[in-house]
Amino acid sequence: MDISILKKIGFSEKVATIYLTLLGLGPAPVRKVAEASKLNRGVVYDGLKWLQERGLVDFYAKESKQYFVAEDPEKLRLVVEKEKEELKEAEENLQTIIPELRSLHHRGGEQPVARYFARDEIHNILEDVLKVCEERADLEYRIYSTAGIREYLYAGFETFSDVRVAKGIAVKVIAIGEGGELRGLDERKWLKAASATPTYIIIYPGKTAYISLNAQQEPVGVVIENEGVHQTQRVIFDELWSKL
Repeated sequence: MDISILKKIGFSEKVATIYLTLLGLGPAPVRKVAEASKLNRGVVYDGLKWLQERGLVDFYAKESKQYFVAEDPEKLRLVVEKEKEELKEAEENLQTIIPELRSLHHRGGEQPVARYFARDEIHNILEDVLKVCEERADLEYRIYSTAGIREYLYAGFETFSDVRVAKGIAVKVIAIGEGGELRGLDERKWLKAASATPTYIIIYPGKTAYISLNAQQEPVGVVIENEGVHQTQRVIFDELWSKL
């Protein structure tokens, strides 16, 4: 019998072997289960104990010997249900500890982590902005914007601004040169410049993203994940914002 299904619900290969052996044997002492499964008695005893804790195996005493017997396989459904409940509880608990774990991660991460994004991956940066702002409950980020890059930025995520507003995430934009429009929950100031290299800089919790055009005039991006870099960029942005 294929034991892969049993392994998916927490059985090890040896425990699955013990369980199937006991199903075929009927009531049996540890010695007989060990012989039939070709496993040593210590492994069999531990496996039976694991199965007993999950209500899949019971035992009784007869003539000073302990006999084990498999319960109705229908009880496997209860194991699956319990696994689902525990996973759901674990997921709920994760929501409470992830912010704390992220805080530990950023405090310990002295070495900046850089991730690169090709043209068809730029939308992943935008998705990350929304995700991180929500997870860290910091519902505002900052942007340096230039005209030459805007038309490429949202090509893979045209509804970005609508989704951002729906999530209640605000943005401050320093536009270098002319152009740009307000879409909601955004503030914009302009920095006059005779010329500007087409580049977008997004400063969001713990990260700084740079998006520009390569030699083939295709957008490429890099995200630097480091709390120190982020804080420095944020201070510079806020100081400039206050003066515009």
